[in-house]
Amino acid sequence: MRFLLPLLLLLLDSQVHAQEESEIRNVLDAQVECWNEGDIECFMDGYWRSDKLVFVGSSGLTYGWETTLANYRKRYPDLDAMGKLSFDIHVIEPLSDEFWFVVGKYNLDRKNDNPSGHFTLIFRKIDNKWVIVSDHTS
Repeated sequence: MRFLLPLLLLLLDSQVHAQEESEIRNVLDAQVECWNEGDIECFMDGYWRSDKLVFVGSSGLTYGWETTLANYRKRYPDLDAMGKLSFDIHVIEPLSDEFWFVVGKYNLDRKNDNPSGHFTLIFRKIDNKWVIVSDHTS
């Protein structure tokens, strides 16, 4: 009987992790859908609305949700520039109950080119919602 309690706890923990992973994947799926509809602000709903949001990209380090939104709007002013987005998720795993680590590849299908690159995301559960608190995209 003593081995049943640890086994039950392990099963419950794996169910919780599966639920958390599903919620994070839903955030990423929603971002792709928003992007492909040309709605950058909707895409940004996946990010933490805070001045403490960290984004590292080709132009360096950026802090803040508003600054990140402005940079996306500048870099992707219309549907042609945005193209069609897809993600390939390579790693998704918990760091703790509050933080998850995601590594993936993005692909943009546009008229004249098909840029792609990799990203590392840190998700944090804030107010019962998973949001990206750190994004390093190259």
